[in-house]
Amino acid sequence: MTIAIPTEMEFRQKSRILSLTFDDGKHFELSYEFLRVYSPSAEVRGHGVGQETLQVGKADVAIEKVSPIGTYAVQLHFDDGHDTGIYSWEWLHYLGENHAQLWQDYLDNLEKAGQKRTPSN
Repeated sequence: MTIAIPTEMEFRQKSRILSLTFDDGKHFELSYEFLRVYSPSAEVRGHGVGQETLQVGKADVAIEKVSPIGTYAVQLHFDDGHDTGIYSWEWLHYLGENHAQLWQDYLDNLEKAGQKRTPSN
């Protein structure tokens, strides 16, 4: 299986959107919030099925820094202090391909938990 590789990555700070174009011709626009709640880190995903931690209050999260990880990934540093997720090209492509269903799953999980996307003050 060939892994698609980004040919363009644009971090739009004002709109908080990552615009990605891959060498397979696919283009995705992923919000920083979406990237944060679907971080591939163990802190978010856990170490197995059922160990995920629902991320709440991330609607206004921003990306402060992006660090390349070899030629296969980036590490995103969010302004809420989260910076342990390594976003492989494969993971970013998966998020783009499955965005609609993953986003709906997230919203459903928030509702079930009685939580909100916006930070509580």
